[in-house]
Amino acid sequence: MAKHSNIKTSAEFRRVYNLGKRYDSRLMTIFVLPNGSLNHKLGLTASRKAIGNAVFRNRSKRILREMFRLSLIQTDNLQQKYDWVINAKRKLLGVKTQDAIGDFLKIIAVIMRDEKAVSGEAGK
Repeated sequence: MAKHSNIKTSAEFRRVYNLGKRYDSRLMTIFVLPNGSLNHKLGLTASRKAIGNAVFRNRSKRILREMFRLSLIQTDNLQQKYDWVINAKRKLLGVKTQDAIGDFLKIIAVIMRDEKAVSGEAGK
């Protein structure tokens, strides 16, 4: 059983883009929005402009999906559950999945730090 579900509609994607927080890395751009649910929700994009033909876009999304799956323990350590929209960048195709996971874990660490900063401000 998956510990996340998928973001499917364009309205869900737009909501995360408009209301979520953006994190950029070398291989991807990530938008996160707390969802108040028991599970994370995942949406993946690989645009024709950024990635190219359908074969490469599908490969990029497979890499991102596997990266997210292998990082579920770290995402579950976050204080909140989020809607995640992950946009692939062209450089993603030239690296191994482990490099993508490393990039993703750095972003998770930043999100965790942001959560602590917000909860620290609320405690004042």
